[in-house]
Amino acid sequence: GIKNFAITSEGEIFENPKFLKRTEKHLIKAQRELSKKKKGSSNRNKVRLKVAKLHEKISNQRKDCLNKISIKLINENQVIVMEDLSVKNMMKNHKLAKAISEVSWHQFRLMLEYKCQWYGRTLIIAPKNYPSSQLCFTCGYKNNVTKDLSVREWECPNCYSIHDRDINASKNLLKLAI
Repeated sequence: GIKNFAITSEGEIFENPKFLKRTEKHLIKAQRELSKKKKGSSNRNKVRLKVAKLHEKISNQRKDCLNKISIKLINENQVIVMEDLSVKNMMKNHKLAKAISEVSWHQFRLMLEYKCQWYGRTLIIAPKNYPSSQLCFTCGYKNNVTKDLSVREWECPNCYSIHDRDINASKNLLKLAI
């Protein structure tokens, strides 16, 4: 998700560190300085390098975090199941596009794929049309109200159990793998 990076079926939550958001003020200031410098000057070149270093720092922080999470998941599990998200369609929402691109799910999936091969683990990708957050984990009732992303918790009208959207989805993905 955007709020949390990943949630396991045991309920372990990996927070989304939001590295870009933390260093955005410094980046904006450096880019503003860069735009005011005269092209071809040595001072402009210094500020250009400063902006490039900030972008590289954000990228390195993100890669480090993704590596740590993927190694932790690989070491603790034999089978890993994840959703096949259509990130391209999700990026069309202009209010969430920046946050979605900052999470870098595709890079995380690529890391999991090669590390699963490397360590001999199984990675299962759930199909795009699998309603993981809409199904009740206990009874299997499909709740169409949860299509709305603002619904974070919901009560099953069939068995009256209360579900957190993300934890319920992770348990349904586990059930899919079994």
